[in-house]
Amino acid sequence: MPLVQQLQRSQARRVARFHTPGHQGGQGSGLPLKTAWGEAVWQWDLPELPELGSLLDPDGVMAEAQALAAQTFGADRTWFLANGSTLGVMAAIVATCAPGSKLVLPRSVHRSAIAGLIVSGAVPIFVNPPYDADWDLPGTLTPQAVAAALAEHPDVAAVLLVSPTYQGVVAEVAAIAALTQARGIPLLVDEAHGAHFGFHPQLPPRALSQGADLAVQSTHKTLSALTQAAMVHMRGTRVDPQSLTRAVALVQSTSPSYLLLASLDAARHQLATQGQDLMAQTLALAQIACDRIGQIPGLRVWAPSPPRSGFRQGDPTRLTVDVSGLGWSGFAADEWLDRSQGVICELPSLRHLTFMVTLGHTADDIASLVRGLEHLSRQHPSPSQGGSFALENLALENLALENLALENLALGSPSPLAPLTPRQAFFAPGETVPWQQGLHRLSAELICPYPPGIPLVLPGEPITAMAWEQLQRVQAAGGVITGCADPSLMTVRVVRDSGVQS
Repeated sequence: MPLVQQLQRSQARRVARFHTPGHQGGQGSGLPLKTAWGEAVWQWDLPELPELGSLLDPDGVMAEAQALAAQTFGADRTWFLANGSTLGVMAAIVATCAPGSKLVLPRSVHRSAIAGLIVSGAVPIFVNPPYDADWDLPGTLTPQAVAAALAEHPDVAAVLLVSPTYQGVVAEVAAIAALTQARGIPLLVDEAHGAHFGFHPQLPPRALSQGADLAVQSTHKTLSALTQAAMVHMRGTRVDPQSLTRAVALVQSTSPSYLLLASLDAARHQLATQGQDLMAQTLALAQIACDRIGQIPGLRVWAPSPPRSGFRQGDPTRLTVDVSGLGWSGFAADEWLDRSQGVICELPSLRHLTFMVTLGHTADDIASLVRGLEHLSRQHPSPSQGGSFALENLALENLALENLALENLALGSPSPLAPLTPRQAFFAPGETVPWQQGLHRLSAELICPYPPGIPLVLPGEPITAMAWEQLQRVQAAGGVITGCADPSLMTVRVVRDSGVQS
């Protein structure tokens, strides 16, 4: 752990500090937080001292730590990120897409990709992923859909996949990589929720091993790094490493936390030395949870059964539980479990809850999860017990939260190009109007339920009645809507009819 070891040596030196951070090793910290955190965290919070190296121009122990990470995660080169996978996705797009170039990506992409489109000026070629109406669940882009998009747009600069999805659906990366390699264009993978992949034979393989050129991973999400610590891994020559370095520097903080960076080094070491054993324990706990939850009346756990394109494989450590059979909405069930059982899920949605099982869980944690869901199955949802709303009272059965009722769209083919690119809409003159007057106008906002951060309304797209109805019902069900200037959804910001800036 070269970075961890050097940081330990640096914080142990007794020197007169006249540099950032202002708390000077905790000497200037407020007592309440200092008491809560202890002394060590303040002493380890150091800036880019010469012996620690620079994240923007890595050498010494920083370069060594990143090289070891590349070796562990099967990459030719790895960049540490102090601003999460959001930064990595943005940098990947900026590094591969010039203004006006085309990027194929799923319509159910994370909002970080939209930010990347705005910064880069790339033109999105959105492709609708398959949709499982029984589960109200979006899948991943299929090879057939990507092939159709590439045939219709032969001048595409890159393809971006999300694999796995928030609910653990894994894309057919190898088949899609064969398509991009045949055209000589890079395949970028938002693998934020798959940093643990490849460390056990029962886990899906990591994207780089399947032919992807670049993968962005949130090391903090499924491994042991601190929140906001992530990595971007590159393999091959289709992505220019210098372009990626410049793109990362463009959006990365110039004052990265060495606590975060050291946690990446430590997480890497943990996986390099104990990865398969830790993942074996994690998989065993996840299987116990899956089996026991599946026996609870009214509940079911998602699995790719039968496997089919777009839903070919799932992450066995990600448990998506449908609670609609109990009459609960996912939001109400989440609130009840938190308040009554002390069980907190990763992601609530209209019909289901998604739970993560990681290397940090124990058998007692799994028992608490199962016990909480058993109690939930015996409760009848009501405004007083859901804290919010029951499914039957909201008529949510026919809504699709994350993919705009994708069963009604032409799956496997690119969506029509929006009148404005996200960048054009972002910089265009805008105005705020009542939402009824905003229907069919071009949105100036990116509006989405969060988590998972998958937009229902994108800048530059016409605002549809379907999208607006979904946003209102998600909000009524207890979901959180982000990206809109008016959180009440009474008004919306739209592009003025006069003039667009490029």
